[in-house]
Amino acid sequence: MSADSDAERSRRFREAALPHLDDVFTLARYLTRDPVDAEDAVQECYLRALRHFDSYRGPAIKPWLLAILRNVCVAEFARRSKQPAPAESTEADVNEDATPMWQEPQASPEAALLRQHDDKTIRRLVDALPQPFREVIVLREVNDLSYGEIADVAGVPVGTVMSRLARARSMLRAAWNVAEGSTP
Repeated sequence: MSADSDAERSRRFREAALPHLDDVFTLARYLTRDPVDAEDAVQECYLRALRHFDSYRGPAIKPWLLAILRNVCVAEFARRSKQPAPAESTEADVNEDATPMWQEPQASPEAALLRQHDDKTIRRLVDALPQPFREVIVLREVNDLSYGEIADVAGVPVGTVMSRLARARSMLRAAWNVAEGSTP
């Protein structure tokens, strides 16, 4: 391969893949539950994607990237399960000042406080979901993937995606009601 074709390939990869970096990192953060591990997983995902970019065939690169990320995380979980597990990260380990990408500007200080409380609660509740449910809810509600794209990323049938989403939403609704002190 010539230097010109390498440069062209790199340019095409950057144009196709970099717009999805925030979405890939968001999923990585929810899968790994650790910002540093998420950064490592995203870096490995993009290295693998660049390495195999010539084999990519399809209209939507985002599901392909998310599938690679998921495989990176699964491989890392498998590797770590063979080692003694470190203590789970606690809520105190999470950067409380980090503003989520999806947060919109607030109209008033009171609304900002309420929104901040709700954001922290939702992040905590999503983090507490079992992995298969956390994964599909993030892919659908944060990354806005279709059921078919989620099925491809997760490697499960569409019906399983639909079932997991319904169950995840139900679990979140019940946990929200408990967290907010209302009756389910």
